[in-house]
Order: sequence, then structure tokens, then C-alpha cells
Amino acid sequence: MAVQKAIKTRKKPVKKVVSKKTSTKKVVTKKVVKPKKILKAKPVVNIANNKSKIAPYKPKKNEKYMSAAMKRHFIAVLLLWKEHLKEEMQKTFDHLKTKGETYADPIDRASQEEEFAFELRTRDRERKLINKIAISIEQIKQDEYGWCESCGDEIGIKRLEARPTATHCIDCKTLDEIKEKQLGG
Repeated sequence: MAVQKAIKTRKKPVKKVVSKKTSTKKVVTKKVVKPKKILKAKPVVNIANNKSKIAPYKPKKNEKYMSAAMKRHFIAVLLLWKEHLKEEMQKTFDHLKTKGETYADPIDRASQEEEFAFELRTRDRERKLINKIAISIEQIKQDEYGWCESCGDEIGIKRLEARPTATHCIDCKTLDEIKEKQLGG
């Protein structure tokens, strides 16, 4: 889902101005146009792109990395993400409960089973993600969040905005992926 912006333009009606110069009346018309007004739609949570209703954190000048404000921001992001995942799990549960029909045709039955299996795999990945979110929240409470587990450097605000459950800085993660690729993983 993408955030869409609705643009409305409003024009005032044409005004008629009457001015008297001589015995004849002159009618002068003016068009008054108001500037375009932009109405912003509320952002929608999109787990694939990790976009949330919370705006990205903008550090203040000379602000210490992982300050109290940053921690509050990332806790809010993580909790919102966790809540969204739980809602999606409930929707899947309700869907499986209501659509659990048995079809006489084996092809229809197989199609339904495949759809259910796909949804359950997706929800299982999200269940694991909820556990990672809980671990990240616990790390914030223990002042360990935002630091790379491999080298101990800052993970970085931009990386944490993109993936709030990140545990490695971009350099260490890149090295891990290269090693994995070389080992045929």
C-alpha cells in the first residue's frame, strides 16, 4: 500500500467590480485563484517496507546516539509494528475459521489447502518477527539496542528505521551475507 496524497484546488467565484468613470459603466472582472491545497492522507502501515504511522526520527544537533528520545521513538515504532502483526494474525485466524469449507472437487480442495499453507507460513514468519521485536524492546530497556553485536559500533538510525530489529551494522551484515553466499547458504 502506498501513501496517496489528495490534491484539491479551490477557486473563488469570479468577482465583478463596477467602476464609474463617466456616464457609462465599465464592468471589470477579476479571477481570484487560491493556491493549491494539499491534503495529506494518513500513512498506512506496510510491513514489507516497514513504513509506519510514526515519522522517521530526526536527531537534533549534537544529540547523543541512543538518547532517551531515540529510545522512546524506537519503542513506539516496535510496539506499533507488533500490534499490526498481531492484528494480521487475528485476521488470518478468522479467515481460516470462516473459509474452512470442504470442496467436493479435489482440485478446489488442493487450491484451498495451498492458500491456507501459504498464509500459515507467512504468519509463522511474523510470529518469529514478534519474538525479535520483544527482544529488541528488552534490549532498549537494558541500553543494548542500536549497537552491533559483532563489532560493537553504532548500527545507525537510518538502518534502524529501515529494520528496527537489526542487530548488526551494515558492514557486519554485508560480510555475513558474503560469507553465507560463499558457503552456499
